[in-house]
Amino acid sequence: MKTVVLGERPRQLEEWLARRRELGQDRFDEVWEGEYHVAPAPHPRHGYLEAQLVRRLGERADAAGLVGTGAFNLGEPDDYRVPDHGYHHELPTATYVPTAAVVVEVVSPDDETYEKFGFYAAHGVDELVIVEPQVRRVRLWQLRTGRYEESSSSALLRLTAEELTAELDWPG
Repeated sequence: MKTVVLGERPRQLEEWLARRRELGQDRFDEVWEGEYHVAPAPHPRHGYLEAQLVRRLGERADAAGLVGTGAFNLGEPDDYRVPDHGYHHELPTATYVPTAAVVVEVVSPDDETYEKFGFYAAHGVDELVIVEPQVRRVRLWQLRTGRYEESSSSALLRLTAEELTAELDWPG
């Protein structure tokens, strides 16, 4: 479900957004070219899979010389996305990170993972790991000539989609 507010945001909406910030409920909110996208915290099965991914991908990232982070702001203050996890060539030092080596997204119902591909490509993210819990599948994507092509393996993390799919304990 989407709600679009045209024109100036009503005072009540501004107050609601401020309250979300105060309560820390805005951790996954994003700004898409000036449009504010409110995203709720994910389902617990999302976090369960994400914790497994950190363990399974972490060793491979270490071997590749990459630094892992949790959710982070990729982009600029008025245009950013918040992937579930990232791997970087060095530890980011800014609140808004210009790029990443690998972005990990766990697909939740009604999320906008696949709509982010163009943004990630424009920001030079080398690879995407997309985990689809509803169908128990992992998909890997590599940036080639400015756009993503699905791949059976990750060149940076040195694993296949099939291997990672088999390693995950998928929630029922």
